[in-house]
Amino acid sequence: MLAFMQYSTNRNIIFVAMRGNSFGQVFKLQTFGESHGSAIGGIIDGMPAGVQLNLEEVQLELDKRRPGQSSITTQRKEKDQVQFLSGIFEGKTMGTPIGFIIANEDQKSKDYSHIKDAYRPSHADYTYDAKFGDRDYRGGGRSSARETACRVVAGALAKQVLKPLGIEFNTYVSQVENIRLLTPPDKIDFNLIESSIVRCPDASVANQMIERVHSVRKAGDTVGGVVSAYITGIPSGLGEPVFDRLHADIGKAMLSINAVKGFDYGSGFLAATMRGSQHNDEFVKKEGIISTKTNYSGGIQGGISNGLPIYFRVAFKPVATVLQDQQTIDNKGNTVDLKGKGRHDPCVVPRAVPIVEAMAAMVILDHYLRNKSAKID
Repeated sequence: MLAFMQYSTNRNIIFVAMRGNSFGQVFKLQTFGESHGSAIGGIIDGMPAGVQLNLEEVQLELDKRRPGQSSITTQRKEKDQVQFLSGIFEGKTMGTPIGFIIANEDQKSKDYSHIKDAYRPSHADYTYDAKFGDRDYRGGGRSSARETACRVVAGALAKQVLKPLGIEFNTYVSQVENIRLLTPPDKIDFNLIESSIVRCPDASVANQMIERVHSVRKAGDTVGGVVSAYITGIPSGLGEPVFDRLHADIGKAMLSINAVKGFDYGSGFLAATMRGSQHNDEFVKKEGIISTKTNYSGGIQGGISNGLPIYFRVAFKPVATVLQDQQTIDNKGNTVDLKGKGRHDPCVVPRAVPIVEAMAAMVILDHYLRNKSAKID
């Protein structure tokens, strides 16, 4: 979006402001900061008053996302200690905006000096230059996945509002490259998610994934994968018809995460191979409650939750920075050779698990608050 345009006698000067830094309608998050700035942070608006918080749980969620946590993640060392500045008093929310910051402590900007003028393949370098006329080349600046730590903070708080309502989130790695976990989500022991560094709740499949990531890293390459989520306890009636459908908002949330290339829910693309007689979820009454025999709908029908578990998958591309020679273009149009340097994830999906869960929690709470009072008892 053009903020405003000013014309001089010598040339056109276009001033462009970055938009799109906020998410949500009632429960809102606005984030700020760059990968190699002094800090990142956010402001959470619409948080209900009177919620007793466990701030240690917030930090635990951040620890799942932070860099340097295992041999298959980037070795950038960040404590990712969140500091809350407002909106919380004596451990409870006040209903006022919650401000927070997370310091950046281990920046190595010199690792990016060689790409100051070059456009890295599959990064946002060119598009940022095209839109804003300038860019922060240190780790991608605002386009860096470093920003997602702020989402984890907001999502962790959202989960603490939703948990007393019986809403539970289980998110895990279901695929790395062509290695897949085939167990249906309703048959998985979610207690095993954190038992492996790849966050796959099956030891045998997890070990294969870890070996693949190590192999790819040694080759100076990267690999993608899939993060799956299974949400239970969702009441029926969340979501709005037409443009604010629940699955549409979840999809937008997931597609706003760095490196995401695909989203599907319920039967997803498999539905294209089925017939209506196979795919329809027939209604039944179980213990006086309306339910369905199957759940190909993924807990959402007509854009509104039906009370069954919501499940979806998020596909992540291979990390764009590879430690191999590649050919690209610089900002003067010259062909140049480029090789990635520094500390990068060979596979982003293990660290993406808490980000996916956080964004889902924010969407669910936002829709819950659209229908309910903002006062939580």
